[in-house]
Amino acid sequence: MLDRLMAIQKIVNNAATRNGLWQRIIEQENVADITEVGVWRGAFAAHQLEHCRGIKHYTMIDPWQQLPDWNKPSNQNDTFFEGIFAEAMACTNFAKEKRKVLRCTTKEAAPNIAPESLDMAYIDGDHTLRGITIDLMLMYAKLRPGGLLGGDDFVGKVWQHGPDFDPTFVCPYAIYFAEAMNVPIIILPFMQFLILKEPTQGFEVFHLTDGYENLKLNEMMRRPA
Repeated sequence: MLDRLMAIQKIVNNAATRNGLWQRIIEQENVADITEVGVWRGAFAAHQLEHCRGIKHYTMIDPWQQLPDWNKPSNQNDTFFEGIFAEAMACTNFAKEKRKVLRCTTKEAAPNIAPESLDMAYIDGDHTLRGITIDLMLMYAKLRPGGLLGGDDFVGKVWQHGPDFDPTFVCPYAIYFAEAMNVPIIILPFMQFLILKEPTQGFEVFHLTDGYENLKLNEMMRRPA
């Protein structure tokens, strides 16, 4: 575990962007089978498919449609989502032999992925409390022992989009989830997190970036003025 953590720390020290950070982690960890939840325009998928030669299978999960129970700014009409879907397909078309597209919710997609079959799952979907709970629980079961469960929008203030929208609970829920699974979690730069499916290591939070010293939920929940 220590060697693994030191290798990730070295990657963090030299990472200039979110995509570059994950590219180097994916390469370091020899990730071959990966699933992304919440693909949006496909920029993250396109970058990893282009630069990480070891990827053999990339499953893209996203409904790309308006959802009745998702109170976030990106929940636009279906015409808008058709354009977003077209962009995602176009920018990853160069790797179409590696990609598998599941245009549905995480709950609908999960039965199509075998348990303990993934090297990595990356979560960037519905960041509400309900959404991150579903995504982490369902995708964790799909990871092989030693696999990676990473994600985006690990923000220190839950009112990411203001008081008119549901709060973003990736942080601190990802930490609570890691504690429940009794596995380590690494807080990374660029509002990223990484949970390692290593139950023998036990729960521990590793801070590889600043800004998360105070994660008291009552303070995180303070509404903006």
